[in-house]
Amino acid sequence: MPIRLPIFRKKVMEKLSSTEETKIMHVSDTPESVYRFLNGLIEKTEPDYIIHTGDLADNIKLERRPELKPLYVGAVRRLARVLKNSGAVLYIVPGNEDDPEVVGEFFEDSVVEPGTVVEIEGKRFALGHTWKDVVGLEADFKLYGHSFKLIERGLNGVLGVNFILLPSGETYRVKYPSGTDFDRGYKMWRGL
Repeated sequence: MPIRLPIFRKKVMEKLSSTEETKIMHVSDTPESVYRFLNGLIEKTEPDYIIHTGDLADNIKLERRPELKPLYVGAVRRLARVLKNSGAVLYIVPGNEDDPEVVGEFFEDSVVEPGTVVEIEGKRFALGHTWKDVVGLEADFKLYGHSFKLIERGLNGVLGVNFILLPSGETYRVKYPSGTDFDRGYKMWRGL
């Protein structure tokens, strides 16, 4: 199913779809409601790498509601299908709302601990769930999520889907669908 994009996203999508550069896609804190959007974005842009910085099923607050684990397992299973079918190299950082055993079951060797630094085509990427996991690390890019905090050289996956092109180092952000913050449970942020 093709994704429908507002006019302002078209130029970014054209660039991401047509570039010959290596594409790294970064997402974080994904409620189930965005899985279809992510699948369409992956089909359109064909990223070489996908980095998820935690809270894979962010509408299920497992940390506070452990009894929702069966729902969480089903959601992570669906997200794993989307991400694994992409053919991209995956890096998955568990977040505070994730069950590390479940994440490991579905993503195996793709799971990395918060604070891990990986090298992709000569650039260093610090990966964490929160900004505190990456702020003091030496890296060209610091990828994280969890809150709305911004840090120097940081890309926050809560604010949108980030794309990094290599070797140029250009970055682009594609907004999540409207209602994503509400689905994450951010009612205060929306003024409700």
